[in-house]
Amino acid sequence: MKELYKLHADMCKVFSNSTRLEILNLLRDKELSVTELIEKTKLSQANISQHLSIMKSKGIVTSNRKGKNIYYKLTNPKIVKAFDIIREVLMDRLRKNSKIVEELYVK
Repeated sequence: MKELYKLHADMCKVFSNSTRLEILNLLRDKELSVTELIEKTKLSQANISQHLSIMKSKGIVTSNRKGKNIYYKLTNPKIVKAFDIIREVLMDRLRKNSKIVEELYVK
């Protein structure tokens, strides 16, 4: 069981970076080339490649070479479900905090 917790923690570390979360969101339902990811994120090739390498080493994405381009996709669609659940929890928290702030200023 401890090994499962360790693997879980390692996967969560991958998602502790906002750039990797952005990449994950972009790959949610499609395969994209490194060039397309660079265009969409406005980040350098070196930066994107570094993040993709980390995500690939942890089994989050897989790559496929087509001609000169390397395409990446998520290894499992359940990753997006986990991403969406965490985002929903954060949105709920933000709404709750917003209501608290609003109530403080109304009084």
